[in-house]
Amino acid sequence: MKIIFTGGGSGGHFYPIIAIVESIQKIIKEKKIINPEMYFFAPTPYNQGLLYDHHIEYKKVTTGKIRRYFSFLNFTDLFKILWGTLKALLDMFDIYPDVVFSKGGFGSFPAVMAARILRIPVFIHESDSAPGRANSWAGKFATRIAISYKEAAQYFPEKKVAYTGQPVLEERLTPITNSATEFFGFEESVPTIFIMGGSQGAEIINNAILDILPDLLKKFQIIHQTGTANLEVIKESASAILLENPNRDRYKPFGYLNSLEMRMASGACHLIISRGGSTIFEIASWAKPSIIIPISKSNRNHQTKNAFVFAKSGACAVLQEENLRPHILLAEISKIMENKEVSKKMEEGAKNFFKSGASDQIARELLSIVLSHEKLE
Repeated sequence: MKIIFTGGGSGGHFYPIIAIVESIQKIIKEKKIINPEMYFFAPTPYNQGLLYDHHIEYKKVTTGKIRRYFSFLNFTDLFKILWGTLKALLDMFDIYPDVVFSKGGFGSFPAVMAARILRIPVFIHESDSAPGRANSWAGKFATRIAISYKEAAQYFPEKKVAYTGQPVLEERLTPITNSATEFFGFEESVPTIFIMGGSQGAEIINNAILDILPDLLKKFQIIHQTGTANLEVIKESASAILLENPNRDRYKPFGYLNSLEMRMASGACHLIISRGGSTIFEIASWAKPSIIIPISKSNRNHQTKNAFVFAKSGACAVLQEENLRPHILLAEISKIMENKEVSKKMEEGAKNFFKSGASDQIARELLSIVLSHEKLE
């Protein structure tokens, strides 16, 4: 029994795979099935420690992007893709898995192409309301297609699609509320805002927050995930802005939050500000009000589409980048934080939006393919 996982180079591709692997390991223990050999084909291991902890062997795959505009990089990246596909083909032939599971993204192409050439079943999962190019292509021949948004079904063959929701790491599903504010050195009586910039951060959001930081700290406490590359710059800027500010201890910037810190932050906060990627599903699982600021130039504009689908459920407010002005952001924050009725409606909308059990459902289907398509009961 062998399963290959593949996906692009972001946490939005990587962590759902780990969530599915955890479900697989839980099911095989319950059903007393032989533990499958598992591999991760990607340009980078993303988190080598988690791969090791889950007994997943990493295989490096070289790849590149084909841009929609003219660039000399398209020529060099084409050779990277060809070389990566050849290497993936050789590695996959050597392993010869029962199934290949792809989360999409440019990093998934070599492994999925190799699987197609070798006629190995492909199972894809699409996290966005509109698929990227890799999953659009793979969906034409995939054996199974799982989707996080109902709206994505229209892009794939109807008979192959299942609306599963988004796999989320089980350890992140439950916020820690007990002593969460104390964990960050905050006051219980002051409301807290959690800004989720992701591991890469979001410079435009970081700058907007710095512009209104003194005003925010008059009423709120802030946990700010800036992105590891931005942390020192943000710290220096915030220190200068808050030099004589009596509320400066209400601001806590972090480059990256581990799972425990993430659970503490989600437990302590009353409002989340985030991008429109897969973090939407974590926010929904926590049932927290949010302001979503989607990337304006994401592939197929998927982040904006994701944000408005989430907003349709009543779970969030959407603020597009072209409208991201400090005073507008401050007004939106105040409207939600100072109106319990608005906040409560968003909590209910988020709770209703989240579909639980995605990891288990996908894991069972993967194992059914591995076990000669026999359904696990």
